[in-house]
Amino acid sequence: MEHDDVQVGRVLSRREALTLLGAGGVGGAAALATPGPAAAKARPGYRLPACIVRPEQTEGPYFLDTELDRSDIRSDPSDGSVCEGARLALAFQVSRIDAQACEPLEGALVDVWQCDAAGVYSGVEDIGGRFDSTGKRFLRGHQVTDRDGVARFTTIYPGWYRGRTVHIHFKIRTDPGASAGHEFTSQLYFDDALTDRVFETGPYAANAGRRTRNPDDRIYRNGGSQLLLDVTEDGDGYRALFDIGLQIG
Repeated sequence: MEHDDVQVGRVLSRREALTLLGAGGVGGAAALATPGPAAAKARPGYRLPACIVRPEQTEGPYFLDTELDRSDIRSDPSDGSVCEGARLALAFQVSRIDAQACEPLEGALVDVWQCDAAGVYSGVEDIGGRFDSTGKRFLRGHQVTDRDGVARFTTIYPGWYRGRTVHIHFKIRTDPGASAGHEFTSQLYFDDALTDRVFETGPYAANAGRRTRNPDDRIYRNGGSQLLLDVTEDGDGYRALFDIGLQIG
């Protein structure tokens, strides 16, 4: 059974994205802009993203605004127990764009949440699938972007559950306490070949069955290729950086 909702918005073409950058609203997508005149003023070391579109996707029923302000989301804050799995250092580089510039967005709240190596989401009631109701709060948390627009997390490579390909949920909010704050919600995906290798090891191998691959996931098919993480090996784990630009009115 699938428990994620339907796709939100649509994927824009490069031409549409460039047109909207000059005209003012992207709707259900986040765009990354080619550097404009103000970009030259960006701080040294800030890596400007390319001009592409990141589609917004469903939040799903598992988001909990638990106010878990932490970078390492592998443990349960109530008892310190740690969720098993291959370590993943995940960083978001968030930019604010307009027709003239693409600059770091400081002070944005980035939430991430995901299932564990067995395909279980913690902290939610059982709704007919493999979802934990013990009150544990593994693999959830938020960070605020720094002056370079970066928010960093330490998590694990996610597992899988029936009906969905391997993914991580995320939400970016500029002002969670204000009705006028900007909010963008989507999902991150992984290369199937890499996932195959990861799932041959550790706790993942115990989750037997035929998992859904990217091309077979109906949500992934609506823009997921533009949300694929570029994952590299990092010691005994993995590392990924995700660039995203938000057009905020």
